[in-house]
Amino acid sequence: MSDTILQHCKHIYMYICVLMCVSIFPISVYAQKDVTPLQDSIVPPQDSVNDTIVAVPTDSSSVDARIMAIKQRMDSLNSAALIDSTAIAVDSLQVQKNATSTFNPDGMRAVWLSALFPGLGQIYNRRYWKLPIVVGGFMGLVYATSWNGRMYADYQQAYLDVMDTDPTTNSYMNFFPSYYKEEDIDKTWLKNVLKNRKDSYRHYRDYCIVGMVALYLVCILDAYVDAELYNFDMSPDLAIVVKPAIIPVTSSIEHSALGLHCAITF
Repeated sequence: MSDTILQHCKHIYMYICVLMCVSIFPISVYAQKDVTPLQDSIVPPQDSVNDTIVAVPTDSSSVDARIMAIKQRMDSLNSAALIDSTAIAVDSLQVQKNATSTFNPDGMRAVWLSALFPGLGQIYNRRYWKLPIVVGGFMGLVYATSWNGRMYADYQQAYLDVMDTDPTTNSYMNFFPSYYKEEDIDKTWLKNVLKNRKDSYRHYRDYCIVGMVALYLVCILDAYVDAELYNFDMSPDLAIVVKPAIIPVTSSIEHSALGLHCAITF
């Protein structure tokens, strides 16, 4: 009984092993068939892998090169824009500098300053070299006016003394040396001389006063003209050309005349 049971157990065990082998084989086959396409889809072939490995650096280098080119272009554009903006800023500063440095005097202000005191208009117009001329002219005229005025006063007083009958008034003797005596002087001659000298010095004094007034007006006029023509452009090509020419008197050439043709270039 025990042997029979043992035999049945062996047969059952063998059946189970056979069944397990039969069931495992198809699973492994199907698994192999399923895994292989998956592996093929996931892992590329060796050739494609090599191509990919070679192509990727090439693409990345080209992309990097394009990126660098774009960056260089942007840098150049930025530098160009910076240069342009800097040039514009420099030009604007130059314009402002020229606008501030260009002096444009006012003619009426120069007139009023020169009328207030001679020479101030020339200083306002920045014509400093004219100031010594103005000051020297006025100083000379003032001195000449004062000296002629004193001489006129002395000769006038001497003329009045020689014309009166008072013997105590003899200021005319101051024009003679101390060894001259009044009795030895011809009074008629002395009266003529004193009158001529008196009139001459009076004229000189008046001329000096007129000269001061004229110089005063000239300073005002010079200050005004100089202020108005301060920025006047004087061309270096200023020239005058004179040449002979035929001047038609009528429409006929037979009635033409010879003359000079004058051309001024400025």
